[in-house]
Amino acid sequence: MNNPGLKLVEQSVQEIIASLNDLKREIGNVIVGQEEVIDQLLITFLAGGHALLEGVPGLAKTLMVRSLAEAIDLRFRRIQFTPDLMPSDIVGTEILEEDHTTGKRIFKFNKGPIFANIILADEINRTSPKTQSALLEAMQEFEVTYAGVTYSLERPFFILATQNPIEQSGTFPLPEAQLDRFLLYIKVDYPSVEEEHSILANTTGKRGGSIKKVIEGSRILEAQKLVREVHINDDLIDLVKRIVRGTRPNQDENKFVDEWVRWGAGPRAGQAMILTAKARALLQGRFSVTQEDLKHVAYPVLRHRILMNFKAEAEGVTPQDVTKHLLENIGVRKNP
Repeated sequence: MNNPGLKLVEQSVQEIIASLNDLKREIGNVIVGQEEVIDQLLITFLAGGHALLEGVPGLAKTLMVRSLAEAIDLRFRRIQFTPDLMPSDIVGTEILEEDHTTGKRIFKFNKGPIFANIILADEINRTSPKTQSALLEAMQEFEVTYAGVTYSLERPFFILATQNPIEQSGTFPLPEAQLDRFLLYIKVDYPSVEEEHSILANTTGKRGGSIKKVIEGSRILEAQKLVREVHINDDLIDLVKRIVRGTRPNQDENKFVDEWVRWGAGPRAGQAMILTAKARALLQGRFSVTQEDLKHVAYPVLRHRILMNFKAEAEGVTPQDVTKHLLENIGVRKNP
């Protein structure tokens, strides 16, 4: 017997997947290569979280985020983080206005750039922790409080932050509490030989056309609801639990972690791994999570949620190494 409800769900899934493919094509008109990074950005969108992109200067991190925002019919704002940036430059401030009808003066809240749908926090580690903390409530609660009044942020709401790993002078590392708010920590690497040739050939001649808007915000919200309905087996949930718990020292299970790790990942890491694996499955047209999905998202989920000790830092052991070791011990193999 035909199930009309099921057919509507399948049709909706196919329409969303088609829209996401259109989105990738539009970005590809501007960005050469970096398919893995673009996929992880789309996974972040589908899972309803925020992403931190790290890479050396000149790898088109800002252009990638701006191109993505231009292809989505949502409000976009770019915030350039600098050492003198203040929280009010992000959240907004009260200004004194005069009512021309009554002659009275009143304070009116002038909303800052945080009141948009897609926020590019460019070079986020160049501003002070005080200003960085202005993003915490927005990232977790999707609201902003100023002078005792709480303002809701319009959904969908995404913060995509960039930082340069080699720029040490005048930078402020993000606190662990804020890093944990980012769903994925995405590494942007150098292009391949072929990709770099295409970049040099295609970006030094006649400029290409502008990016078209190919997906609406309502479609993104619909996709986020569908992600929650993607199926995951109990044995895969157990696998996620074992991986996350395995990052914590003093569990009497893994001497490697005891030797190198100061603090391991919390339950939020497990939630992030499952949600992003569901998003990846939906992005590929599936309605069920596989182990390959979990392998794919493990590194960007865990690399900023494992705090190494002094011995590990001195000997160059990284969260990537810990994640790789855990996945191999559990029987899950994936290159970072």
